[in-house]
This record gives sequence, C-alpha cells and structure tokens, in this order.
Amino acid sequence: MLILSNDDVRKVLTIEDTIAALRESYADVASGIGVCRPRIDFRMPTQDPAHYYLWSTMDGGSTRTGYLASRMVSDLRHSESYGGVETSEEYCIRPGLFFGIVFLFRMENAEPLAIIQDSWLQRLRVAGDAAIGVEAMANPDASRLGVLGSGGQARAFLRAIRAVRPIERVKVYSPTLANRERYAAEMSAELGIRVTAHDTPAEVYHEADILASCTDGGFAENPNPASAHLGRYLEPGTHVVSLSGPLDQASIDRIDRSLVLGVAPAPVGIPEAGGEYILSWAPPEDQPAFREHEYWHRRYHSSLGKGNGYPHMDRTVYLPQILAGEQPGRTSREQITFSERGNLQGAQFHAVAGRIYEGAVRLGLGREIPTDWLVEDERN
Repeated sequence: MLILSNDDVRKVLTIEDTIAALRESYADVASGIGVCRPRIDFRMPTQDPAHYYLWSTMDGGSTRTGYLASRMVSDLRHSESYGGVETSEEYCIRPGLFFGIVFLFRMENAEPLAIIQDSWLQRLRVAGDAAIGVEAMANPDASRLGVLGSGGQARAFLRAIRAVRPIERVKVYSPTLANRERYAAEMSAELGIRVTAHDTPAEVYHEADILASCTDGGFAENPNPASAHLGRYLEPGTHVVSLSGPLDQASIDRIDRSLVLGVAPAPVGIPEAGGEYILSWAPPEDQPAFREHEYWHRRYHSSLGKGNGYPHMDRTVYLPQILAGEQPGRTSREQITFSERGNLQGAQFHAVAGRIYEGAVRLGLGREIPTDWLVEDERN
C-alpha cells in the first residue's frame, strides 16, 4: 500500500484531470453506477470553551472505476478575528499542523491501496466544482473574474475557472492589504494575465462576468466583510460560485437561475435523510463555539434547492438534466446565475484519488508499507 504526500499529489494531479474526474463521477451517480453519502460530522467539546473537536468523513465509490474512498478529517476548530473580520481556524495537535487523509480501496478484492494527504487534492476538487458550474452556466465569452479571498482556495479557483473560460482580467479583494496584493502579484506572474487588488468587495463585483467567493463566511447571520455576498452589487450577466455554499438573502433575490451539480442518493429506507451533511454532537450549555455550529447545522441539514441559503426549486436546474438535454443552463446573457455542488463530496474523493494512485504507481511515487500491516487473519 502507498502513502502519498501532498508533494506526490502535486506531481500527478492537474486541474484538468480533476475536472474530468469529477464530471465522470457525477455522471456515475446520476446513472446509478456510483454512490456516495452526505458528509458526516462528529463535534465534541474540549476543555477550552473556545475550541471544539471535529471528526468528519465522506465516502463514495463507482463500479466504473472500481475504487471506493473515504476522506477523514480530525481537527480542533475555533474562530479568530483579523481586523474585525471573523474567520474559522483549524489545526491538529498545534497551529500550523493539519490532519486530512483519503483512504483508497479497490472494490474488486477489498484491498487497501493508498493513504493520501488531502490538502492539494482538496483545493483542486473544490475548485473543479466551480469550473464545472462555470462551464455549464457562465456566458461563453466570460473573461472578467472577481475574487473574494486571497488564500490557497482563491488561487485554485482562478486556475480552475481559467481552464474553462478565457479569463483575461481579475479583480481580488481580501481584508488584509498585503495578502491581496501578494495574490495579485503572484497570480499575474504565474498566469500572464492582469490581476489587480482592490480596497472593497463592491469594486470586485463591478463588471465581473464571474464572481468567485473563496472564503468561509459571508451570510446574514454571520456577517463577514471579507466575503459578504453583497447581492445589491450583482450586475446582469454575472455567474456566481461560492466556496462556502449558501448565499445571503440579497443575492438569492437576484439569482435568476441556479445549478446544482447533483444530489447523493438517500440512504436505503431513510428517504428523508438528505441535506449537505449529517451532524452528531455533544454541545455543552455554555460553549460559544457551538453556537456557530448550530447555525451551520441549520444551513446545511435542510433539503438542497429548497431555500435556506439557496435559490428556490423553481429557479434550480441539475447538471444531469443539462447533460441529457432536458433543461438548458443559462437562458439569456443578462441572467444572474449561481452554481454549487450539492452533497456529492463523497463522489469526488474516489474519482480524484484513483487518478492520483494510478499516476503515482506509474511514476514510482510514494512510500510503500506492507499491506499485511493492515489486514488480519482472524475474522472480526
């Protein structure tokens, strides 16, 4: 079995590979040969009332690829304020360390194949979703991109969107001047296009053919000027993608047409168990961190496409409907459109991890450990 680091993943996984793998995986779920489940979170209090422990998993597999994968995250979570802006922070053991792995299996013989660090994979698979939504819904000649946020995900979104649209001009805003200026300089040099830093989110909205919110906040109940979906600033023809999913009410009111990439099949015998994720927790009575989680639970546990942070059903179309020719995506150049994944996280990891594993085997990457260390000769 292989242990693959983020450096190994960088050597074999491109954004184009990621987008192709996700398209195929979503088609598998729609046709019934792929399966996944909503993300499951366990959240527990710690001795520090400002922190909580998170164990998160998401699984999926396909008979086409023959792979099944489970992504696992173990974090301490808390909120930090930077210049009056609240952000969600996480770490494992100590700040600066993180734990996220993808465990890949071969379904034909149940063999464990690889343990893969998930940071680079994570950035590309989320950005790949944005690119698929842009490909389906943005105007074909969209060349001007507005970006809210300047971190690793904002970089991945730009690379991914540029893979499906002829991006020539980028405006970026994040609350820290040095960060947004660094983003502009680095991405301009990397991609050879004009990227400029701006002092307010509203400037980023202006003349944006595509707007990408690449931060972890921005909702009415959790105001964050770094990422607020300022719906009143949306201009005709803009397509919106968002790292954190739901929109504020002002944006929802402006969205003419919304795309959901897909929906995980409900568990057998439990048709009502839908939504973005399933949450189990042990909330103490007076722990501030858990008030935030109650908010996120309300946001994500409801059925997708039925309001509660998303455009309503009468404005929503699903990717399989577009691919089958049953529904159009954008129906006019002036429409304001929005796209988001749905609850297909589990369907992403096996598809992308399978490509990483095959590339690593081909190039001789990774560290091998005996598979015998993980299997046993006593029946459990």
